[in-house]
Amino acid sequence: MDDFDWRVSVAEVSAAAPFSAYPGVDRVIALLDGDGFTMHLGDGREHALTIPCAPFAFAGEAPVTMTLAGQPGRDFNLMLRRDHVRGGVEVWRGAGTHVPNADTVLVYCARGRIDSTEGALDAGDAWRPGRGALVLDADAVALVVQVMPAG
Repeated sequence: MDDFDWRVSVAEVSAAAPFSAYPGVDRVIALLDGDGFTMHLGDGREHALTIPCAPFAFAGEAPVTMTLAGQPGRDFNLMLRRDHVRGGVEVWRGAGTHVPNADTVLVYCARGRIDSTEGALDAGDAWRPGRGALVLDADAVALVVQVMPAG
């Protein structure tokens, strides 16, 4: 896992389990669907990840266990190699036109439909921005990954 500056993934969450530790990596996680779970961080904090598409950032080296809040689901994960890059996940909701900025490296369609000059995105599709605007339908939700050099 040392050969990336940033990466995204979608994970199935069906049972309580500890998170893998990633020293030197900043992480952002967002619930996509399902009932979610509560994260128990090693410093005593707890975070309920039960609201879809509400990003939560934490250090990858932090010990984290979790307990399911109910039914299994899926989550979206962004990992950022701290010494190389920084960034986060912005959420766009509902009808409107958006122009990704220069730091936008990926747009993930979490719900609904998004139209671009390069084609349409449906729920579960990801797009590496080219040129032009994105038009979100009324029920659309986009997770917008922004990454910039560290420093």
